[in-house]
Amino acid sequence: MDALNQLNNLMGGGVGGVGGKVGVGQSAGAGATLGEGQGSFKDVLMKNLSEVNQLQEDADQKLQDFVTGKTQNMGEVISASQKASLAFSMLTQIRNKLQDAYDEVKNLRI
Repeated sequence: MDALNQLNNLMGGGVGGVGGKVGVGQSAGAGATLGEGQGSFKDVLMKNLSEVNQLQEDADQKLQDFVTGKTQNMGEVISASQKASLAFSMLTQIRNKLQDAYDEVKNLRI
């Protein structure tokens, strides 16, 4: 299970109809959960931020290679761009869910 899936499950699953299939780097084993020693929520979130950033940098590099003529594979450019876009959308949805949760906790009356 990748880290974005774990965040998606933590936030309630099924964000934006994507179903957690982003294909970013693998974290621990397939049955692992956040409670089984994978680190803090901050660590998981920071790892995912860096993975999304890396996907966007890779897509930019592939586009630059295509434009300059270093590669002729347009499918690879489109695939990298779509993967980066999907990962960024998932990250945005997670941020929105976190903001909603924070607002809800902030408005609790004690």
